Amino acid sequence: MQLSNEEEDYNLSLSKFESMLKTNKVLFFDSEEFEEIILHYLDIGKANLAKKALKLALDQHPKSTGLKLVQVEMLVYDDKLEIAEKLLNELYAIEPNNEEIYIQKANICSKRDQHEKAVELLKIALQYTDDYADVYNLIGMEYLFMDNLEMAKDSFIKCLEEDLEDQSALYNVVYCFEFLDQNQEAIVYLNEYINKNPYSEIAWHQLGRLHYGVKEYENAIRAFDYATLIDDEFLGAFMEKAKAYERLKKYSEAIESYNRTIELDDATSYALLRIGKCYEKLGNAVKALQYYNQTVHEDPLLDKGWIAITDFYVRQKNFQKALFFVNKALAIDNQNRLYWKRYATINKQMNFFEEAEFGYRKAVEFGDYALDTWLFWVDILQFLGEFESAIQTLLQASEYFPEENEIEYRLAGLYFMIQDNTKAKFHLSNGLRLNFDNYILIEDLFPVVWTKKMVKNYIEKHRKQ
Repeated sequence: MQLSNEEEDYNLSLSKFESMLKTNKVLFFDSEEFEEIILHYLDIGKANLAKKALKLALDQHPKSTGLKLVQVEMLVYDDKLEIAEKLLNELYAIEPNNEEIYIQKANICSKRDQHEKAVELLKIALQYTDDYADVYNLIGMEYLFMDNLEMAKDSFIKCLEEDLEDQSALYNVVYCFEFLDQNQEAIVYLNEYINKNPYSEIAWHQLGRLHYGVKEYENAIRAFDYATLIDDEFLGAFMEKAKAYERLKKYSEAIESYNRTIELDDATSYALLRIGKCYEKLGNAVKALQYYNQTVHEDPLLDKGWIAITDFYVRQKNFQKALFFVNKALAIDNQNRLYWKRYATINKQMNFFEEAEFGYRKAVEFGDYALDTWLFWVDILQFLGEFESAIQTLLQASEYFPEENEIEYRLAGLYFMIQDNTKAKFHLSNGLRLNFDNYILIEDLFPVVWTKKMVKNYIEKHRKQ
């Protein structure tokens, strides 16, 4: 690829400057060359070289406004705001119409969290600048700092009206639309933008994301297709397209897109995991397991990979292997309520009731307050003969489900089991009131209680009411 004359001159200036530093010979550069050299070193994070270049530059061009403005930028970068402000005031007295002075003053105000004042200064800069896009972008950023997303959005849109190619402004305008929960408006805006700039892969990708967000998966795929046609190495677009295909249950197409991401970059555990899930949906258990194993090989600390293998073996009813892999996941994240619930369910299937009880207890401890979790836990406590613990657990559950007949019937049964007939009748009455027909829970879960004539009579009495 041939370099333009400007790029050649720029590279030449850098080489000449670095050669000068090595030989200690002082060579002459014009002020613009120095500006480019200083800004290059700042951009790549070599502040010391930038400072050396600035010192030499000011020695050779002590009256250059451009270099003094670069000096201001470096002072602001070093948080020497008072010195920078003083220098700016001196420059303002000489060149009151220089937009860069207002931009740097705004930068100082922004550093001091004076964002409204920064916007005022940037609006003055608009009167003198030729680069409207840059100033509108800066105004947009100040509004973001103030959490004024509407004004930020308007500023980024104005920036894009001046410079369609400004990718950071494009990302920011979409961010504002999304933050304001204006996804449909964002879609309309991006379609208008694409009419003006149809070869922007970023715009197509963002449009795809927005369609995906509002569950318009076909439209999302169409947008991602355009993004990948413009840039056939756009990894993010292939990844998003694969997710959209999954939503549409087009698993073969999803696999193809995920595979493309692996061709473009090293295999990610996420892509491998999704491919495994797609193969499982297609009924190809061998391929699914192969990709799940690759997932955990790629990233042994990815708990979701171990859980995918766990769920695979649960569906195969191979609970011994499922238990092995759920323990792997818990070794990585032992505070995950969903993993503990799986652990409990698997142990229950294998008739390891004490381990199952422990699993349900941990699931609740880490925030699983689903009704079935409480009920599974209580039924195991009852099976283990721990009636008092089962009662306490149900009373705790009733705080989350105060009008749940399944809890009331179980409390009734348990109180009958410990001979507390008064409380038993109270909860049986509640259960019958909430769902009369479900009294069969007593017969199913508490056969000993069901044999009591008193219980059957109590139920019959309620039936007649």
